[in-house]
Amino acid sequence: MKKTLMIMVTLLLVLLVACSPNKDTKKETKKEETVTITTPTGDVKVPKNPKKVVVLDYGVLDTMDKLGLGDTVVGMPRENVPSYLKKYDTDKVENLGGLKEVDIEKINELAPDLIISSGRMSDMNEKFEKIAPTIQMSVDTADYLKSFKTNTTEIAKVFDKQAEAKKQLEAIDTKIEKVRENVPTDKKALIILANEGKASAYGANSRFGLIHDVLGFTPVDKDLKVETHGQSVSFEYISKKNPDYIFVIDRGAVVGGEASGKKVIENELVEKTNAYKEKQVVYLDPELWYFAGGGIESFNKMIDEIGNVVKK
Repeated sequence: MKKTLMIMVTLLLVLLVACSPNKDTKKETKKEETVTITTPTGDVKVPKNPKKVVVLDYGVLDTMDKLGLGDTVVGMPRENVPSYLKKYDTDKVENLGGLKEVDIEKINELAPDLIISSGRMSDMNEKFEKIAPTIQMSVDTADYLKSFKTNTTEIAKVFDKQAEAKKQLEAIDTKIEKVRENVPTDKKALIILANEGKASAYGANSRFGLIHDVLGFTPVDKDLKVETHGQSVSFEYISKKNPDYIFVIDRGAVVGGEASGKKVIENELVEKTNAYKEKQVVYLDPELWYFAGGGIESFNKMIDEIGNVVKK
């Protein structure tokens, strides 16, 4: 009887062990936490705190760096990386190509948790979305400051960095107000992109229009068309409009061509303008203005450049 009881107890223990969940083979799958992000192209649900991010815009990379998120970047275009972001031009970050064309196969091999695209690559977003959740973070020049703030806040939301982003944005607001206080209201400005011997003008609400819209310079011509590549203008036009300030972005200096901004602008016709006579032809940093706009650090540097022109 005693022996039979022992056998029954042993069998019962064996049965209990067999029916118990094996912690090594039946681990609970933790549900992935997501967050809904507002982008210029609509709301997108993405994983929260992604570990592997492909970044296709230098402004976004700039913001992520400023928020302490650089270690999540696994791939980016490494052609023409702005000098202040050179620490990402390393073999630790996969080189995906240029700002207008990237290697889809390489992105797929990286198996990212998130892809952050840009306006330059909006036509490729469908391909990106087949690889990983994709958000496009381009700045709307029609309301640069609001758009910049929204993009910064939404990127911060993905990584639980809202407090740091708020701090950065408040500092930028303070800096903007100080510059605006010094901008002369009775002077007018013209923004020129110099490229291959030609000049294109940009006005309010344009790609570089934050000089007018955010920082307070009065445009010398309120009728300039808002176009991606600016409005082609002659040097006679510049001379006739006679701006008090001319802000020049030299495209050739950053796209592998020849730095020719000074050669293009400083000719007999432009030398007749108030801007030239008053030594207020300002050559802006093309890396910031042409490549990396829309980032926390680049925006700070851009404000500083304009602030230094009107500093009292």
